[in-house]
Amino acid sequence: MKIPAIGLLVVLGLAVNAIAAEYVAPRGPDGKHPDLNGVWQALNSANYNIEMHTASHSMQLREGPHGPLPAVKTLYLGAVGAVPPGLGVVEGGKIPYRPEALAKRDENKANWIDRDPEIKCFLPGIPRATYMPQPFQIFQSADSVFMAYQYAGAVREVYMDDPGEAPVDSWMGWSAGRWEGETLVVEVTGQLDSTWFDRAGNHHSDQLKVIEKYTPMSDYHLHYEATIIDPVTFTEPWTISMPLYRRVEENAQLMEFRCVEFVEELMYGEWRRNPLPR
Repeated sequence: MKIPAIGLLVVLGLAVNAIAAEYVAPRGPDGKHPDLNGVWQALNSANYNIEMHTASHSMQLREGPHGPLPAVKTLYLGAVGAVPPGLGVVEGGKIPYRPEALAKRDENKANWIDRDPEIKCFLPGIPRATYMPQPFQIFQSADSVFMAYQYAGAVREVYMDDPGEAPVDSWMGWSAGRWEGETLVVEVTGQLDSTWFDRAGNHHSDQLKVIEKYTPMSDYHLHYEATIIDPVTFTEPWTISMPLYRRVEENAQLMEFRCVEFVEELMYGEWRRNPLPR
């Protein structure tokens, strides 16, 4: 008997979910909770656009005689500046923007090269740091969790004892963690409103609260989920989810990507004693 392709996919999906449900991760340093130690990386196009999207000429476009073309500032990036297609990671497909916030998103996208904080190597914030196209590392001890990101050397401590409210807003926010069964839950508050979710201009206010969940699904991947709460920008909470994969090559480690020095010419070159042509 032949099984239709879509039926086969459903069967395989159910089988994978059943295997994941039965998986029990090795215990961590405290002997009680899953061991999340390791170098992890997302393998998707969420950093381009967390919503589902088709491929396009550039991350910033202008109208051409027969349709959109790369904006002048991105023209010479060629194929390197193109946007690959992506299935999206937003549950339900669309971000529930308030009308004025959606207009700001579209404006951000139309001015990407001047506005995206990634361009100037500003810290990416949460959740964007998780799916930047570079790995990050989880350091887990018996009573603490620390996360380090290859991009820009970003770091954050996850306080496993209630740390109270954030003393001040910051790029990477204030992270309070707890265990719920096999899942590490992290509530992130106190983030600056300057970070974006992706290169498509998706944004938030300083009222952002992110609830992250890290759940081991096999020896080689975690299920990552982040619920976004920001009543100033969105009409209701919404969630992104994706797998995170363990880097398993020999001597897997974070390397240096100190991009601040890479953008000094962009940001400050005009102030040289003898500025170079721009």
